[in-house]
Amino acid sequence: MGLYLTPIEVVEDISKEDFRQKYLLPRKPVILRNMAKKWPAYEKWTMDYMKEVVGDVEVPLYDSSKADPSAPINSSTAKMKFTDYIDLIKNTPTDLRIFLFDPIKSAPKLLEDYISPKELMGGFLDKYPAMFFGGKGSETFLHFDIDMPHIFHTHFNGRKHVLLFDYKWKERLYKIPFATYALEDYDISNPDFEKFPALDGIEGIECILEHGDTLFMPTGWWHYMRYLDGSFSISQRAWDKSWAVKAHSLWNLLAQRNFDNFMKGKFKKKYMDWKEKKAIEHANYAFKKGLPK
Repeated sequence: MGLYLTPIEVVEDISKEDFRQKYLLPRKPVILRNMAKKWPAYEKWTMDYMKEVVGDVEVPLYDSSKADPSAPINSSTAKMKFTDYIDLIKNTPTDLRIFLFDPIKSAPKLLEDYISPKELMGGFLDKYPAMFFGGKGSETFLHFDIDMPHIFHTHFNGRKHVLLFDYKWKERLYKIPFATYALEDYDISNPDFEKFPALDGIEGIECILEHGDTLFMPTGWWHYMRYLDGSFSISQRAWDKSWAVKAHSLWNLLAQRNFDNFMKGKFKKKYMDWKEKKAIEHANYAFKKGLPK
């Protein structure tokens, strides 16, 4: 009984053709160890440098509590000056995180310090980088990204534990209907298989990101992250060439999210209870049928 987790593949350097054949086309995660070593950020991006460049801008913070059934997706729980937050995570374990921090809006100087890996693939959304900060012990619950991009996720100043699951496992992971996240009542890093039996036998990939590591997460891959140290990351996103993936992205962004926010606003807890019930029903059915095949 348990999850079947395999260590992620790690490459120091890789050619465009090898990356395409071994990881992009088969949609297989990999750690690119040397990519960020070519960036100014590899040496410059310390906690103190972040404080200096970003300054006292007020930032929304997110914690590990279960989502409010009536709140729109990605609603923050608190606010704090960025410099105070960095001091907090440097010295103290906390479950408070900064989510989807926009360096273009808040600290454009940071754009000089990293390079999009266009030597490996095209389709990068250069106007939409995102940064993530977390205190030791903070977690990002299991989810996949709503816009379905390929993600190059580079970590700085510490370690982060990551679990990855192919999109095909969505029902067995207790995916919430009309959402891109899983049921929040279980801990995927230490599951209770008696209470959540559909998790038993799921196959995934595990890794520890360290300073300068770049994790390639293909479109649709589920990911759970836990900060082992106060640290931060930057994600660069790229479109998949498939029109089916692009259509899925637009459906998530334009139709599903608006419908979900409307239903949460109108029916609140009643709607959320129904969604959680359906997630459990779908998971149990998939488990019983041995899905995915």
